Amino acid sequence: MPELPEVESLAHFLRERAVGRTILGVDVVAIQALKTFDPPVTALGGLTITGVARHGKFLDLDCDGLHLVMHLARAGWLRWRDDLSGAKPVRPGKGPLAARVRLAPDDEGLAPGFELTEAGTQKRLAIYITKNPDEVPGVAALGPDPLDESFTADALRRIIGGNRTQIKGLLRDQKVIAGIGNAYSDEVLHAARMSPFKVAATLTDAQIADLHEAIVTTLREAVERAHGLAAKDLKAEKKSGLRVHNRAGQLCDVCGDTIREVSFADSALQYCPTCQTAGKLLADRRLSRLLK
Repeated sequence: MPELPEVESLAHFLRERAVGRTILGVDVVAIQALKTFDPPVTALGGLTITGVARHGKFLDLDCDGLHLVMHLARAGWLRWRDDLSGAKPVRPGKGPLAARVRLAPDDEGLAPGFELTEAGTQKRLAIYITKNPDEVPGVAALGPDPLDESFTADALRRIIGGNRTQIKGLLRDQKVIAGIGNAYSDEVLHAARMSPFKVAATLTDAQIADLHEAIVTTLREAVERAHGLAAKDLKAEKKSGLRVHNRAGQLCDVCGDTIREVSFADSALQYCPTCQTAGKLLADRRLSRLLK
């Protein structure tokens, strides 16, 4: 799933390539992906992209005041094309293509644009056309952005308060903190040397300060690594920069212990026992005791 660093990098990528260009049209292939009907998607035709923003994991293209807001969900991605003039007409079907945004030709006659694709059968990619991004339910409900200057250790302390949620789940809750998903929550907790099953309310002030430092540092470093990369290279960069996530069975770069995994119904987490749980193994969420 694209998380804050990848979406931020996609936003930067689009600022460099799409801002200032006129939209020729937006072709929606996966009808279920379009979550709004007024204004219609055809209203984007002829408008100029004037800015690109990120709200948590949402991408937001400002098109002369009308916003094209996109959420890539778990298996979605954005693929830039330098020339779409020879692309085949889109047809609804079972393929991965969800939508295509066609831009006006440049001075060389190339007609660039980008496609939104989604692999797998669980189609959750979402597209919104709106006059105000805050009208998108997911955007309106977002918690603070961890890269914003207002996200301080004190702010995190207020967020945690007396919350009895396990810290892994709290970090992934977009209503609590925007932009962190399964992968970077694993990375943050490894950097903070904290069990994913730690109850948020039990954190000391020192642990909250360490967690805050881990959140900000982990995300900023990931953004910096991805800065300037083409959209097609971002997935590989994300994978290469991860220390524990999706590395079960490999050795921890910090201590040399074997990275372990806890599986759930539709996801899994990875952690280092030595770095995070005082050597204790978390065999199964239902059977493991909460580690403090």
